Amino acid sequence: MNKNVTLAMGNGGEENNELITKIFYKAFKNEILQKSEDAAVIHGGELAFSTDSFTVSPLFFPGADIGKLAICGTCNDLAMMGAKPKYLTCSVIIEEGFSIKELERIVQSMKEELEKNGAIVVSGDTKVVPRGSVDKIFINTTGIGEIQKKGISSNNISDSDVILVSRDLGRHGAAIFAAREGIELTSNLQSDCASLYVQVQALMEADVKITAMRDATRGGVSAVLNEWAKQSNVCLEIEEKSIPVSEEVYGICEMLGFEAVNLANEGTFVLAIDKEDEQKALDVLHRFENSSNAVKIGSVSDAYVGKVIIHTAHGTRRFLDVPTGELLPRIC
Repeated sequence: MNKNVTLAMGNGGEENNELITKIFYKAFKNEILQKSEDAAVIHGGELAFSTDSFTVSPLFFPGADIGKLAICGTCNDLAMMGAKPKYLTCSVIIEEGFSIKELERIVQSMKEELEKNGAIVVSGDTKVVPRGSVDKIFINTTGIGEIQKKGISSNNISDSDVILVSRDLGRHGAAIFAAREGIELTSNLQSDCASLYVQVQALMEADVKITAMRDATRGGVSAVLNEWAKQSNVCLEIEEKSIPVSEEVYGICEMLGFEAVNLANEGTFVLAIDKEDEQKALDVLHRFENSSNAVKIGSVSDAYVGKVIIHTAHGTRRFLDVPTGELLPRIC
């Protein structure tokens, strides 16, 4: 491990996992934390609890802004554990000289997204620091949700499950990169940033047998799949030709040498579903505009335990590794 913190340690991939495992997990080790879920399950399995900090650059980007991102990020982590978002805290660190008009715009975005989730902010903190001490504004949100369906866990995936993805991949990462670098696209590429509880609620109401869910943020779908393979001690086999990628995102990946499975998403989640409920789950997801192209991308086996295998479009197989390095810093 490096002697100093690097940007790559915040990418959601291998370096990030090493930092968390060797520093934070080592110090804070306990049974709840070791489960490594999107949100901690507490209070006898009745509540989900999660926290996240947001430092995205630029603050305003196609499809969302840091305010919407902050609420979606925390509410989605709760939803991935089958919990309805209820109560949030909001802490902000603001640079001296920051525009009040932009601050109001960010807070309004937060308000609108809270209403979509049926959640409220019940506590918070505000700090203003001297110019240059922070890049404009950083936001932390912590959330508590009421678990509606118990037993959802990325530690319980087995060969009776199939792997689905809720929509096309990489839109958030591609949109942020285009906005940051001033790339003018002829298309209307936007971040996929969106609250996901409405889809999760519909899946639960349809009594879909959900084993695990996770929103594919930093590190993208490849990070999620590798974490699941290790946590559940299984092999995940993925069909490359089934992975949905828009033409706009594919074009940016081709131009820059990225893989869409490694790019961040903020309104896309991966699901492990009992194979008997595959079609039922897809039917539910297809009812919603931002999951209308949900699809099965793989299955579970014991071929290479703890690994992810991708079956390429060329008929070959390779390991899909955890992302390394820092593709795009300050993505969320």
